[in-house]
Amino acid sequence: MKIAITDACIFIDLHDLDLTTAFFSLNFEIHTSLDVFNELYLVQQQPLSEFIHQKKLTVHNIQQKDRSIIIATNYPRSLSEMDKTVLYLAQKHHAMVLSSDKVVRNYAKNQSIDYHGLLWIFDQFIERKILTPQQAAIKLKALISLNPIYQNNSKLTSEFKKRLTAWGGR
Repeated sequence: MKIAITDACIFIDLHDLDLTTAFFSLNFEIHTSLDVFNELYLVQQQPLSEFIHQKKLTVHNIQQKDRSIIIATNYPRSLSEMDKTVLYLAQKHHAMVLSSDKVVRNYAKNQSIDYHGLLWIFDQFIERKILTPQQAAIKLKALISLNPIYQNNSKLTSEFKKRLTAWGGR
């Protein structure tokens, strides 16, 4: 089973869309760092805690020796400390990164780390029949209205329109 290291923005968006349970239905081993987990609000952590208990979410506590490696790595300054832990774990575990953050995704791309964003997760929901195309379209429209980051990006807007048209949501 492929390991997916997930950052906070994915967990936040999935929580806001009430898709956390659907996410853990995907056939991936979901991991994150304790730094990322602690970045979330308690209301976002609570459903994840259940998946930790069920051993569907692995939370890595980054040890000092690993932090030293992270500090010594030439990460872009625009990456947060939490983002660095995600990228470090992805490299360490030969895992893919799940993030909607452009800086994280660009770094992953430049390091030849497999990476995907929220739209890819939506595609997985449909491919694995976790959501119908109509349900996905409704959730995608909700995402666009909830998160201003997705409203002002012409490349993303184009991808949203393609999917909404394909899914019968437009």
